[in-house]
Amino acid sequence: MMAVMSGNSGSPKPPEPRISHAALKDLPELVGLLGDLFSIEQDFSVEPARQERGLRLLLQDQTRAVILVARAPESEMAVGMVSVQVLVSTAQGAPVGLVEDLVIHRDWRGRGLGSALLAGAEAWARQHGLTRLQLLADASNTPAISFYQSRSWERTRMICLRSFPG
Repeated sequence: MMAVMSGNSGSPKPPEPRISHAALKDLPELVGLLGDLFSIEQDFSVEPARQERGLRLLLQDQTRAVILVARAPESEMAVGMVSVQVLVSTAQGAPVGLVEDLVIHRDWRGRGLGSALLAGAEAWARQHGLTRLQLLADASNTPAISFYQSRSWERTRMICLRSFPG
């Protein structure tokens, strides 16, 4: 049986994590978050050196990409992340954004951080004149798909294909 309490217990509400831009000092935590994410996605593998290299590339030119992080209040540790990369869409005739890697550390889930990070990504996109955001989600990750759809993201009829030309 679960006890339900009402009223104010008198104890102050704990400080909320804050959203900010990622920095090089965040790399170890970001690589760890990507490890958590890629361990549940069938199309990707956990390869920390590759993930760190990709994160460094994103951090190099913040006019073409952004990584936002949710920081724990006491430690400033990155406990969640999302990235947006700028592309040009011929369908839109304008720049658009590719959202990737929205992930929250398992101990911090259910606190609204995913919504806050997604809102931050959308705000960054507006500030940079992006006319559409898009993302890929693992077809079997129904919680993620439900999360996006509950925030007015629409499923399309497009499918993802890929090649490794190198």
